[in-house]
Amino acid sequence: MNHLQSLDERLNALFYFLFEDRDSRVRGWLLLDSYLPTLSLTILYLLTVYLGSKYMRNRPAYSLKGVLQVYNFSVTMLSLYMLVELVSATLSAGYRLQCQGLHEAGEADLRVAKVLWWYYFSKVIEFLDTIFFVLRKKNSQITFLHVYHHASMFNIWWCVLNWIPCGQSFFGPTLNSFIHVCMYSYYGLSTIPSMQKYLWWKRYLTQAQLIQFILTITHTLSAIVVPCGFPVGCLLFQFSYMATLVILFVNFYVQTYRKRRPEESIKSSRPNGHSVSTNGTSFKKRK
Repeated sequence: MNHLQSLDERLNALFYFLFEDRDSRVRGWLLLDSYLPTLSLTILYLLTVYLGSKYMRNRPAYSLKGVLQVYNFSVTMLSLYMLVELVSATLSAGYRLQCQGLHEAGEADLRVAKVLWWYYFSKVIEFLDTIFFVLRKKNSQITFLHVYHHASMFNIWWCVLNWIPCGQSFFGPTLNSFIHVCMYSYYGLSTIPSMQKYLWWKRYLTQAQLIQFILTITHTLSAIVVPCGFPVGCLLFQFSYMATLVILFVNFYVQTYRKRRPEESIKSSRPNGHSVSTNGTSFKKRK
């Protein structure tokens, strides 16, 4: 216990050196006063992915169809709540789109911070994305981009909630909540065979994520060009982090597109009696 307390004190001293005092409005909120829970959960996540993949190597994959339906629709509803509440809170508070300071809207800033806490907490819930990939042996989905994005977001948002829990910080989560409504609703509905033919938006999900990153970068840079008192160091870090995601997502998109081109050529040479769905299962065409 003494070792953990000593580690916690050292981490707190490091964060104080880097960022100075935390925002007093979030003191006492679940998981925020100490970095150790967030760090421990992240390490546990990485170990589970690594050891779980080894454990499942010679074992049959789990279906988890019912579990995935409940999970995906639950995350969809949480994302929808955050989207609606962020839009409502920022509009009623008169938040500016270009640059919004940390102490300009009074109680409305606290309302935004409460939603952003749920956004931070949703990142540990989304660790289950990868765990389900491991249990279903979808190892091709467990890419560096996927693990990097999930592990880093949870830790970054611990810092955001402690030092910049409102103001300018609202923009990215608002966009991301919208993207997640589209993404997790697709994942949930795709497990229902009768719904698959209606899921037209799957092809646009990656493009939508890239647009989200570019808009967030633009929003971040606008607050640097025309400042409003929001910490510039945080803005520069966000710009750098979002740039890494853009690079990784563009690489993912290009690699996926190149992989699909030969597959599409093969499909076009098949007899017209069959078509191939997005999950690789063949279906007979209706006459």
